[in-house]
Amino acid sequence: MADDSEDEIPEGAAVFPPIPPELGIHPMTLGVLHAMVFLAGSKAEIVQEAAAEEAVEMMAEYMRRLNGRRLKEVREDIDCVIRYARQQKWPKQFIRALQSFLFDCGIDGDKNVDGD
Repeated sequence: MADDSEDEIPEGAAVFPPIPPELGIHPMTLGVLHAMVFLAGSKAEIVQEAAAEEAVEMMAEYMRRLNGRRLKEVREDIDCVIRYARQQKWPKQFIRALQSFLFDCGIDGDKNVDGD
């Protein structure tokens, strides 16, 4: 039998709690959220800082390509996750990360969401 401690998340790893499929959040949005939180929020003992920063910047650059209907859907998904996180009493730092996610990616709050 394997040692259960091998399956535990190490101290210093930034990991969101699971988000249930019933919320209807697009899987790509969830994947990007989880990856960016892990890379940007984990301690140096967990991820190599320069590599994590590079990966986060590239994901943010790709996120900035969103516009129109797709950007609107991502905003709606993130709002849904924020409501869920509050309901589940997630730690405040996770809720703040969600609230600032698009801004942190360099997406202006006024960016066009009409059309595609």
